[in-house]
Amino acid sequence: MKLSTHLLSNTQHFKLVILGGGSGGLSVGSYFSKILPKKSVAIVEPNDKHYYQPGFTLVGSGIGKLEQYTRDQGTLIPKNAIWIRQRVEELYPNKNVIETSDGEKISYDYLVIATGCQTRYDLIEGLEEALNNDTNVVSIYLPNYAEKTYKKLKEFKGGKALFTYPNTPVKCAGAPQKICYLFEDYQRKHGKRGNTEVSYNTTLPKIFGVDKYANSLMKHVNERDIILNTRKNLVKVDPLSNKATFEFLNDDGTSSGRFLEEEFSYLHVGAPCSPQHVMLRSAKRNEGLVDEKGWVNVDKFTLQSINYPNIFGIGDATNTPNAKTAAAVSSQFKCLKDNIKNAMEGKKLTSCYSGYGSCPLLVSYNKGILAEFDYNGVAETLPINQSNPSLLNYQLKVQFMPLLYWNALLKGYWEGPSVIRKICHLGMC
Repeated sequence: MKLSTHLLSNTQHFKLVILGGGSGGLSVGSYFSKILPKKSVAIVEPNDKHYYQPGFTLVGSGIGKLEQYTRDQGTLIPKNAIWIRQRVEELYPNKNVIETSDGEKISYDYLVIATGCQTRYDLIEGLEEALNNDTNVVSIYLPNYAEKTYKKLKEFKGGKALFTYPNTPVKCAGAPQKICYLFEDYQRKHGKRGNTEVSYNTTLPKIFGVDKYANSLMKHVNERDIILNTRKNLVKVDPLSNKATFEFLNDDGTSSGRFLEEEFSYLHVGAPCSPQHVMLRSAKRNEGLVDEKGWVNVDKFTLQSINYPNIFGIGDATNTPNAKTAAAVSSQFKCLKDNIKNAMEGKKLTSCYSGYGSCPLLVSYNKGILAEFDYNGVAETLPINQSNPSLLNYQLKVQFMPLLYWNALLKGYWEGPSVIRKICHLGMC
């Protein structure tokens, strides 16, 4: 039975409290709810719905339907864990206490912060209004906006299509260009490419951070006549006049003070992101739990808090220098569960996160690139060149990965592809 907050007293204590019921929180919660006594684990998560967020690209391109990537949160909470259906409001790491949105204080022996990051459409002038109304401004980063993205993609008659990448950290950094390639392919297949100009406008200095995949992607950009603009940041949207204002950035990413206004017929906005508001408040108190920007300050290998040894972080909420993806969570989970277990037993933390992340980049409606990388560079699993677009990579993204997410990662069984990679590179597959 999963107990809601209203059944708990105001002074509940748990061996392990997990903030967030996303991929990181549920994987950790599922594992420890099996090995710790019943009701020793609490998961603090306010939302009733759980989304497979990598599926939003598929929704926005018409490959899948939103209901395919949606589950009731209650069906995913581990049966031996307590579900506290509130938002975390404040953190008191010096007291080993958190406070929820209904004023309840909960103490813990160990804390895992898996709050993810939040979309910040408010950081771009006029954007929220544009997204919430029947305009040609779209974004795949929230469920209802993803559905709007496909609706407007189908309605597009031709003209200027702009795609943007924000000037902040972002979850699934490949998503803004995936939807660009799928949009272009859709228009080509439906005979509308001839009167369509497509541009991808990124704040970064190049199209992708790892050269092997950047080189492959640039071939597609050039062959398909997609305009690439780097160091270009969207700052304002005027949906009534269909105009977008960009600021040019200097080579180091700082503001140049130079602006450009462009008309558009279709504008897809890669969502700016930030830590959750509770983390931003913690940053202002300068308690050492988060860095100056609000990201949980952890050791990039052990995922243990730099200043609080009984606190750990996982996923998008941390300041580890890796891509914020579900694939990263799987490898972080392996490290985190081992290290928390060792900490509970008074042992040394021996498990290290390699920085692994993955980005399945769909470049059309039947081909994809499977980018895999870690702190040291390329870290491919399969015994093929994954930078070459293939139907296999496409099917892995569309068919296999959602099943892996629901049936293995969230249940605490999937620890990333490291074992498969070792087998494949020994020539055994």
